[in-house]
Amino acid sequence: MKDKWFVDLVRITVEGGRGGDGMVHFHREKYRPRGGPDGGDGGDGGSVYLVADPGLKTLLDFKYKRHFKAEDGGRGGPNHQTGKKGKDLLIRVPLGTVVYDDLEDRVLGELVRPGQRLLVAKGGKGGRGNARFATPTRRAPRIAEPGTEGEVRHLRLELKLLADIGLIGFPNASKTTLLKALTGSDAKVAPYPLHHPGPESRHVSR
Repeated sequence: MKDKWFVDLVRITVEGGRGGDGMVHFHREKYRPRGGPDGGDGGDGGSVYLVADPGLKTLLDFKYKRHFKAEDGGRGGPNHQTGKKGKDLLIRVPLGTVVYDDLEDRVLGELVRPGQRLLVAKGGKGGRGNARFATPTRRAPRIAEPGTEGEVRHLRLELKLLADIGLIGFPNASKTTLLKALTGSDAKVAPYPLHHPGPESRHVSR
């Protein structure tokens, strides 16, 4: 039985930031009352990445927070100013974390190298401002696009356990003790005798 602090499977929801809206605006100057459209585009929303962190050993933190959202993009401004891009959200996970799309039961990736990143939710696109819609026949467009929503994903994170591999060593070399310390298992520790077959025996000791 695992200790209470060891968490090897969690489900979380991640959401990319919404793209900022484009702006409807017209250039105004004292001597140019009929200034043209200059509304800027909205900024893109931030994306969500999982990042492998060798300093983490469990998925415990995700037991208390299950929803993660990147920053939204900013609205477009006058004078063709593009809105601020939303900050990407970096979520740190232990090495050996396998990431699934929980709704599709599909593997998205496995984080095995320190610093490795996996994109799990893209940010939305910023909308175009009215300056983008100006044409020779439509010189004063009063339309702009809204930003799009960020991608939403329901993830299942599974941490590979030490039990997935084998420990090889001499008898009474504390293999079981090490396994208990790392995984919290209740394996029995004892000085078990080891049978050494003679050279004529074909039996393989396990």
